[in-house]
Amino acid sequence: MSHDTPSTPKPEESQTFAETALRLGGKSEEEAQRTGAVDAADDQVERLFQPQYQTVNSPAHRAVWDPEFPVDLFQPKPVETDAQSRAVMDRSLEVVRRHVAAGTLMNEDNKISDTVLSDLAQAGYWGLLVSREHGGSGTPFRSFAPFLTEMATVDATVAGLASVHGCIGAVDPVRTFGTAEQKQRFLPALASGEKLSAFALTEPAAGSDLTALRTRAVLEGDHYRVTGEKLFITNVVPGRMVGLVCLIDDQPAVLICELPAAENDQFQLVDYGLYALKHTYNRGIRFKDFAVPAANLLVPPKGNGLTIAYHGLNLGRVSLCANAAGTMRVMLASMVPWAQFRRTYGEPIAKRELVRRRMGRLAGLIVASDALVAWCSTLIDEGYRGEMECIIAKIFGSEAQIEAAVHLCMKTHGGRSFLHGHLVGDNLHEFLAPSIYEGEGEMLGMAFFKSLVKQHGVTYFEPIGQALAELGVQQPSLSNPSHLWRLKGPLWAYFKWYMAQKSLPKSEAQLPELPESLKAHAAYAVDRLQRCGLEISQTMRKHQLKLADRQCRMSELSLRVQKMLTIVCTAFYAGQQEDEVVRQAADVLCAELTNELEGRRPTDRHFRKLTSLGEAVADGAFAPIAGIEPPDILMSYAP
Repeated sequence: MSHDTPSTPKPEESQTFAETALRLGGKSEEEAQRTGAVDAADDQVERLFQPQYQTVNSPAHRAVWDPEFPVDLFQPKPVETDAQSRAVMDRSLEVVRRHVAAGTLMNEDNKISDTVLSDLAQAGYWGLLVSREHGGSGTPFRSFAPFLTEMATVDATVAGLASVHGCIGAVDPVRTFGTAEQKQRFLPALASGEKLSAFALTEPAAGSDLTALRTRAVLEGDHYRVTGEKLFITNVVPGRMVGLVCLIDDQPAVLICELPAAENDQFQLVDYGLYALKHTYNRGIRFKDFAVPAANLLVPPKGNGLTIAYHGLNLGRVSLCANAAGTMRVMLASMVPWAQFRRTYGEPIAKRELVRRRMGRLAGLIVASDALVAWCSTLIDEGYRGEMECIIAKIFGSEAQIEAAVHLCMKTHGGRSFLHGHLVGDNLHEFLAPSIYEGEGEMLGMAFFKSLVKQHGVTYFEPIGQALAELGVQQPSLSNPSHLWRLKGPLWAYFKWYMAQKSLPKSEAQLPELPESLKAHAAYAVDRLQRCGLEISQTMRKHQLKLADRQCRMSELSLRVQKMLTIVCTAFYAGQQEDEVVRQAADVLCAELTNELEGRRPTDRHFRKLTSLGEAVADGAFAPIAGIEPPDILMSYAP
């Protein structure tokens, strides 16, 4: 039977300003075109959202460029999980706890066993993000994301698989971009767990540069024939359903591929040694004339396959932060009994300032991660694209997890960290790898900066760039009347904005009711955010067309803005909590971020607050780790 096949989008005929700028900045034709393709895909993703929910109206963007700080957009909604979703969550947690206790979580390859995956399917785990119409629970992301934190305290790999399946796997592409027929055909099996999914994007030569894709699909009758190789594909075994990014008519596209039950001449898996993701299958895929029905092509209303790929990544980034919040809870829960057990010079190390500082710091990282997850998931449910906010969550969560594992947990456990069976030694690569997943952190930081400055550049710098392009020069000559005449309009518009920023005070934000310490942190960050637009603009003016090459400066500015936004988010989130220890954790974390931003040394008063928090954690007063069963102390001794 033949199927009507929607045509794939054609390349943009008009040259983007980014392409023009890169060419004028001395870049090659190829780099300019590839960058233009990425910019075009980003613009197409933007147009999928209503104007009020696009990046220029997001809280992160408005916090820097708007005259009034958008206070309401930084206050996450409380979690309100419906009874059906909560029942699925509780059954799923019980399944994993039962298998952990029985020692049956892993198969003979030390991967999550098929029995566990099947039991989770019976519990409804795989359908949490699928609509009820198609057999799932229709769980809001604001409920799903913190649930991943819960699951990660039991097993982080199982939590990660929910994200792979529901966020970056086939579920999100089909539910967001599928036709009614495609949704009905694919989603029920994805919801029931009959088909688990993966997303095949990365290739041996295409990682951060997604324009380097080589896998191709050629239409033959009512099927596409796929040839190419994919790499680092999580959750892929024979029989999985895969969202495959490939080239069709030289344009990125996404095909939903149902892999056969066994390898054959058209489909093979590639095994390799991989230190991370050791408890789930991560493999390469080789296709050679692999047949995929033409009816399995996803066609977004605007854009192409990159549009689809970029859309799901935001959910995955928040999920990664949620998973990190869970694994850091387990780390802290393991530190408390060890710090009380381990004695030096006649006293438990829980009484030592350095150990208390570590536990206090880790408590702060956990609360800030929870805050970012709550904030981002609220925005996503409200309809925001959330690109900038989700990048902050991903970067903060992944870097916090590295700090927690290496500098806090490992150093507290000392040499026992390297014993077989120890939380850190057995899982160190698992804790390090998220800084690469869903985009390497510093590369994402530059993407954040690009989104932050894009509208300002279009409004004030693009007219100047267009004028320079028409003149055929990179730098105007002030002694050339024709240059001055051509630039008079754009320069006057920028001058008016610049003088307004220099002379007009920012409006004072009406902050919500907060404890005094948290309110002071929020007020500081709000003030700095509203002032940093001028510095960012000056940086753009200074480097002009060479800004794309100033990666270190972009990364530094980006991280500073991210820290300011994290302070606001954490202060507002903690202000909604009744737990005084949670508020104290937010206070010390905000203070440390402020010290980093200001280049200040911690005061003795700060150290007292931090170690007091660590003492409270050691005494069992930090509720976020309550109920987590700590691992056994290895090579115990008689004190």
